Amino acid sequence: MHAFLQSLQLATRALRANKGRAFLTSLGITIGIASVIMVISIGTGAQSLILNQIKSVGSNLIGVLPGGQMEDGPPAALFGITITTLDLEDAEALADPANVPNVEAVSAYVKGTGTATYQGEAVDTFFNGVSNTYLDVENVGLASGRFFDEVEQRGMSRVAILGWTVAEELFNGVDPIGEDIKIQRESFQVIGILEERGMSGFQNRDDQVFVPVTVAQKLLLGIDHISLIRMKVDEQENLDRAMNDVILTLREQHGIRDEKDDDFTVSSTDMAINMLGSITNVLKFFLTAIAAVSLVIGGIGIMNIMFISVTERIKEIGLRKALGAKKRRILEQFLFEAVVVTLIGGVLGIIVGSGISIIVALAAQQMGYQWDLVISFGAISMAFIVSCLVGIGFGYYPAKKAAELNPIDALRHE
Repeated sequence: MHAFLQSLQLATRALRANKGRAFLTSLGITIGIASVIMVISIGTGAQSLILNQIKSVGSNLIGVLPGGQMEDGPPAALFGITITTLDLEDAEALADPANVPNVEAVSAYVKGTGTATYQGEAVDTFFNGVSNTYLDVENVGLASGRFFDEVEQRGMSRVAILGWTVAEELFNGVDPIGEDIKIQRESFQVIGILEERGMSGFQNRDDQVFVPVTVAQKLLLGIDHISLIRMKVDEQENLDRAMNDVILTLREQHGIRDEKDDDFTVSSTDMAINMLGSITNVLKFFLTAIAAVSLVIGGIGIMNIMFISVTERIKEIGLRKALGAKKRRILEQFLFEAVVVTLIGGVLGIIVGSGISIIVALAAQQMGYQWDLVISFGAISMAFIVSCLVGIGFGYYPAKKAAELNPIDALRHE
């Protein structure tokens, strides 16, 4: 034990004599450890942001996307590919209790971007064509006014419901109910304002305008298809039955007999959460692996510096061996130097990585995102263990070279 402490003391003394070199050597490890912790923490926070967005719309929802399910992957519509296999007749069939008895409300969706204007004020926004049952499906409330009804939807009435932010920016505190705005040069009467909802994922849910789906299709987009159907099921335990009814109804609507020919994809909120969870976990793994490469680079830096240290101290090593120092003690001294350097870098990396992760999470939360702060104890433990392994792994060879030096050759070294 005494010999062990003596080797550690010698290693610490040698590092103090070269503080600048020791700091620069540990810097690579600091960056590597900090990167790993940041990737895990920020990756988990981003994952929570996406999953919280899905959970916020409710756990008893079923969604239908156009296009069949890709083999072992998400539907093509999620990648921005336009598929036109769904229409309003499909949504109406799904809303029929005779077809899907467990569904309480159904809404069709189309979406576009445009500029909303009012008396010289202009706001770039998203416009959403939705069904008159939108509020029932999404569990959204109105701050003022009303939503359009089925008669207005079928009659293609030019009415609009504003998101909170759009109303504030266009009207500057003035009551917009009854006023006319323009979207893509088409006039709409404002009949309602949605309650403030904040951020969802990376999108501001208040920066939107809602119009009847028929109006969005014909006047704003010039299309006949829809991009999404969403349904609210009466009870969570009826999800599977309702999904099966939805699939059977759509196959009948589209004249499909073989499930391989399905031109739609049906999923529930739980399925979406599981799918996205799997995808984001894989992404986190690869990002962590990439960040870990910097640890290897830091380890190579430690090995190079230790080789330089051995070369500079050949005479010292020769003198110690001439006075009776054993190979093991020389090996321990230089190995301890490498381990101490990596541990210093590891501790600094844990502090820096955790600190930046906390700042990112707090900043995201301050901006209204549903971002969970997660600093994994497992990640910190792994970082500490990796620091030790890097020090031992990359410091062993230089330490072994020092221990094997011939004392006579070492004393003659110039």
